[in-house]
Amino acid sequence: HRVDRRQRQMCIRDRYNVVFGGNPVDDKEKEGDKRTPEGVFGVRDKYPHRSWSKFIWIDYPNADSWKKFNQRKANGIIKNGETIGGEVGIHGVPDGMDAMIDEKRNWTLGCISMKNKDVNEIYPYISKKTKITIQK
Repeated sequence: HRVDRRQRQMCIRDRYNVVFGGNPVDDKEKEGDKRTPEGVFGVRDKYPHRSWSKFIWIDYPNADSWKKFNQRKANGIIKNGETIGGEVGIHGVPDGMDAMIDEKRNWTLGCISMKNKDVNEIYPYISKKTKITIQK
């Protein structure tokens, strides 16, 4: 399963349009940067969500995420006191807000968002064994 940030698409059984955080281009560096992490991630959990239909929680930060974070910290890109963040996932939109996907409005804090009907469609095919690759 693959998420292509440049194409703004996710491929799981089919192609789905998606949007990201306020900075949809760069790899996540730290908490609060509104970036989506790049890499290969497992699924930590999945569950219904009252605000955006379903939530598929990826295992960010994983070992590779920590390696990049610590390297950036050693290089002075990450300042003391800044944290890596977490709770990144794939989810829908608030009810009636599918237009945010059609308009390509990057509105999340770093998650991947898709139309509710689409997240509902892929939800049964996602398990804790699923691997999701997020790339530019």
